[in-house]
Amino acid sequence: MELFELDYDLPPELIAQTPAPARDASRLLVIDRARGGFEDRGFAELPHLLGPGDCLVVNNSRVIPARVLARDGAGREVEILFIAPVDGRRWSALTRPGRRSRAGVELAVGDPPGARLRVVGVDADGPRVVERLDGSIDELLREHGVPPLPPYIERFAAPTAEDLERYQTVYARPPGSIAAPTAGLHFTPVLLDAIRRRGVEVHELTLHVGPGTFRPIKAARVEDHALAPERAAIAQDVADAVNRARDERRRVIAVGTTTTRALESAVGVDGRVRPLEGEARLYITPGYAFRAVDALLTNFHLPRSSLLALVAAFAGRELVLKSYGHAVRAGYRFYSYGDATLIL
Repeated sequence: MELFELDYDLPPELIAQTPAPARDASRLLVIDRARGGFEDRGFAELPHLLGPGDCLVVNNSRVIPARVLARDGAGREVEILFIAPVDGRRWSALTRPGRRSRAGVELAVGDPPGARLRVVGVDADGPRVVERLDGSIDELLREHGVPPLPPYIERFAAPTAEDLERYQTVYARPPGSIAAPTAGLHFTPVLLDAIRRRGVEVHELTLHVGPGTFRPIKAARVEDHALAPERAAIAQDVADAVNRARDERRRVIAVGTTTTRALESAVGVDGRVRPLEGEARLYITPGYAFRAVDALLTNFHLPRSSLLALVAAFAGRELVLKSYGHAVRAGYRFYSYGDATLIL
């Protein structure tokens, strides 16, 4: 597929800058693959769109306060986005601007400086290895880190107290993501209880969202893009539950592209979902045959992105772009804090 085939026009005013007044107050566009159509609903209606026996799988990764502002020896600002630990004192990180954070450079955090860092290496594809000289990076993030809002949110450099709560799912537990698994942001405890009362199974896996998820595709062909692996874990009981649902022809509904990538990465040659403790490496593009997921709940995604490629693989490019066009005309809110789609 050529990259331009994943393009669409979006007025900037439809990019959600704030979350909905309540998590489940978002709109929900239900996309029906069988009939090639869609209908406008509300996210609070989700329990009535699910049924007994459905198997709903969510990503319980917690967003870490990964963004830290530092200064180099000349007092110039350097933005650091910590990605994942290398060991107790060192983390892989992205820095901006890169010219101020070459190997050997020392950086200071705080005013007056309360933490000292050193760039000890630069990977071939851009990330730095950063070590803290006077403590742990976990402590640094707790003391100086802020939520890593996406740059299309205008206040990404200065998140608010609301962002501390709302850029996190209500079921987030193991820390590790540098971007929220945004399809899950719409759920409330009350809504989850209502879903369970409908006879729906709710299961959790973990995929820590990394920078590859939001790195733009630059290759002319979508398939030529290299999507970095992400740390993931699927417990035995979750794999068993998904396999039982598939065996009994019950729907497996993935909440988010991250959940989808984790589940599909864990499918063996026999078509069974295996427990996973390591990395989700699968890059899903149009033409992929899904083997674990029957329905997908997800937000609206950026044009020319690997996430939109996954959605196009699941629902078909033409139907996805047709439904996105309707959403634009109907004034849906897009991206992380925006509205959701349910693809059946």
